[in-house]
Amino acid sequence: MDIFSELKERGLIAQVTDEEEIKTLINGGGARFYIGFDPTADSLHVGHFMALCLMKRLQMAGNKPVVLLGGGTGYIGDPSGRTDMRSMLTPETIQHNCDCFKKQMERFIEFGEDKAIIVNNAEWLLKLNYIDLLREVGACFTVNNMLRAECYKQRMEKGLSFLEFNYMIMQAYDFWHLSQKYGCNMQFGGDDQWSNMLAGTELIRKKSGKDAYAMTITLLLNSEGKKMGKTAKGAVWLDENKTSPYDFYQYWRNIDDADVMKCIKMLTFIPVEEIREMEKWEQSRINEKKEILAFELTKLVHGEEKANIAQSQAKAAFGGGGDLPEKDISVETATIIPVLVAAGICSSNGEARRLIQQGGVSINDDKVTDINAHVKDGDIIHKGKKIHIKINLK
Repeated sequence: MDIFSELKERGLIAQVTDEEEIKTLINGGGARFYIGFDPTADSLHVGHFMALCLMKRLQMAGNKPVVLLGGGTGYIGDPSGRTDMRSMLTPETIQHNCDCFKKQMERFIEFGEDKAIIVNNAEWLLKLNYIDLLREVGACFTVNNMLRAECYKQRMEKGLSFLEFNYMIMQAYDFWHLSQKYGCNMQFGGDDQWSNMLAGTELIRKKSGKDAYAMTITLLLNSEGKKMGKTAKGAVWLDENKTSPYDFYQYWRNIDDADVMKCIKMLTFIPVEEIREMEKWEQSRINEKKEILAFELTKLVHGEEKANIAQSQAKAAFGGGGDLPEKDISVETATIIPVLVAAGICSSNGEARRLIQQGGVSINDDKVTDINAHVKDGDIIHKGKKIHIKINLK
């Protein structure tokens, strides 16, 4: 199967411009494509994971990725999918986040001579002369078309700042610059980026007469109105110091039944032929599918050794042998509320108290009813049916 057909079968393609041209380029290894990552945090999260997997697939098929770090666009903030304005980051924070992103990406993408390259749009955006930008780029856009863009609609309800209004122009300029300097002919991104991506292809065609293409990947779970990688505790990060390999494994192990095969198709590198066979499995094997998904993705992000440990810990938590995840904590009083907070099971004393009052906490096999219940070294804390941690008191 050619790579374009595989992407379609895996459900990864949402929209494309010039499908036949894109198909020919990708299948022939002729795509010099980029995906942008704005450094809004000091770690990539699961929402970025699909884009990284797509880059890896295309690189394996002979295409050349350009990873674009948004050190410049990060000064503005992408309004796509937002109902409020993003917090403005300091230059130091933006640079730190870019450095963190680069280290994490090196685990997925192969960089080097005649391989993938990584660039930062701060290199050119921060040097732009505003008048020159208006004359060279602004003249290619109409305000009427920009205001019709999907990426601005949600922000229009609460008030779209002029700062954010410029984001589309900046992203379009990125594509133009990358096409001129690095020969980029294609841009990929989430389907919420479609308007911005079309702006880039049109800018290139108007200024150079060259063809440029855009293809959006389907944002996982987007059709159900969910945000990929979001939990009650926040985002699921690729940095193990922010989301442990065990918690990462458990996130995928506990996704909705209806989303399991979708995730296996989009995110794992299991061959399509094997996935077709898995689709024929009886519903009684749903937990087996979830375990495969969780293991494969944890292995991709954290390596096989840590994936094996996470799987063993998960089986132990559900009575299947193995070792439970452990947490070393130090508290002044070893009672249940400060222990829950120190172990990261709850984010605050108030949350811990509510959880206990709702019957959601057990110590070993006993449900906790007393908010001053004592915790001993080696006790196992259970939060509901999904979180099980052995406590080591220091």
